[in-house]
Amino acid sequence: MEKLDLTQRIEAIEERNRKVEADKAWETSLMRRFLVAILTYGVITSFFFVAHLPNPFVNAIVPTLGFLLSTLTVSSVKRWWLKKK
Repeated sequence: MEKLDLTQRIEAIEERNRKVEADKAWETSLMRRFLVAILTYGVITSFFFVAHLPNPFVNAIVPTLGFLLSTLTVSSVKRWWLKKK
């Protein structure tokens, strides 16, 4: 009975690890970065239209790039911080 329980626990841990690895792959994928950039640009452009700001399509590029740059550098800063710790 104990051996069966241990086998089930190992299988549960391996399943959890597969899910964590899949989540990590998604978090670091180019597809996710591209999707975040497109959605951010769309939201900012929509806001600029509603706020009646000039040139919403052009002016939405800067905040989108800023947001994208900040999210892309977080992982690099995290790695650096973990090494220093």
